[in-house]
Amino acid sequence: MRRRMVAQSARGDALDAALERLSRALDLLEQTAEARLEAESRRAERDEALSVLEDDRSRLAVELDGALARNRSLERAAEDVSRRLESARATVQSLLGTAEESGKPAAREHA
Repeated sequence: MRRRMVAQSARGDALDAALERLSRALDLLEQTAEARLEAESRRAERDEALSVLEDDRSRLAVELDGALARNRSLERAAEDVSRRLESARATVQSLLGTAEESGKPAAREHA
């Protein structure tokens, strides 16, 4: 009977040790699962932030293209206005020169 008790005690100790190992393994598994969930959550947040940045970049690229097109259009308009002003200045100068030339002899006749 003593032998039976010793055997049961040894089995009980082995069972207790196995249960303790199982408990530690389950705790470790739970901690690992929580860490994995936190990492996945951070990854999802990072992916969402990256998506927002990519959308902003795309929107800004479209706005930049539009601004560059408007800038080119304004440059062409400024060049056209400059040519027209130069033409008008030349016309006015020519008219003033013609008026002065035709006015000088008339002034001499009155003198």
